[in-house]
Amino acid sequence: MTDSYHSIDAILPTIDSWGADHAAAAVVGPAGVIAQHGDPDRVFRWASVTKMATSLAILSAVEDGSIDLDEAAGPPGSTVRHLLAHASGLPFDGESVLAKPGTRRIYSNAGFDVLGRLLEDRDARPVALALVDRVLAPLGMAATELRGSAAHGLHGPLTDAVALAGQLLRPTLIGPGTFDAATTVAFPGLKGVLPGVGAFDPLDWGLGFEIRDAKSPHWTGTGNSPATFGHFGGAGTFIWVDPAVDRALVVLTDREFGRWALDAWPPFTDAVIESQRP
Repeated sequence: MTDSYHSIDAILPTIDSWGADHAAAAVVGPAGVIAQHGDPDRVFRWASVTKMATSLAILSAVEDGSIDLDEAAGPPGSTVRHLLAHASGLPFDGESVLAKPGTRRIYSNAGFDVLGRLLEDRDARPVALALVDRVLAPLGMAATELRGSAAHGLHGPLTDAVALAGQLLRPTLIGPGTFDAATTVAFPGLKGVLPGVGAFDPLDWGLGFEIRDAKSPHWTGTGNSPATFGHFGGAGTFIWVDPAVDRALVVLTDREFGRWALDAWPPFTDAVIESQRP
């Protein structure tokens, strides 16, 4: 075992001090799990981490021609690209249009529900089954299921979240061009509010993936590179991928997101990153 492993092996158990009834975490590299802590098979509610799996399903449909990024979807003037990038003008929940598409970054569960219905239509099956066919089954995520919304309905264990993180490190479900577009800022310069964190100008986002860039404060660490992308969920969950260190960090808890997370996650992340540097 390397010194790096000994270090990370001591860091991961600190999640037990976060006040969750249950918590599990894993550091993932290109070859798989580097270290993990907690019950790997316990099923957690992933909340908005779901959006990354839904985004992969939509992007795979773009690649096979079932969906076009620039086809109309959502409110007038909006496209699939707008919906993925939270730039459609739809609100967090509901149908009231709050802005002209492409003018503000409004984080929207409603937008991802529109995407879920579009995927249902094109694949001619419920979104839960389309997600299995396009993402969950190919990645071996047999213990994970969508219960309800394509925006926040996935429930699954650490083992399956690790599989998703590994895919985001070394994508196979979509091609490199599509993946690069998904993890590059879409509609640059849009300001907005990251729920539970704060207002940012700009609030950078790709196609389904939040991009860290220079946001401060943030739910990732100060040691994360600007190229870091990922998502957190209201269930106290997150996955980030940092190309600069070629690592992903997965955390699942059953404590609802709150101020505690913004206090605990960044220093935890920084410790993990430091342990993984050469």
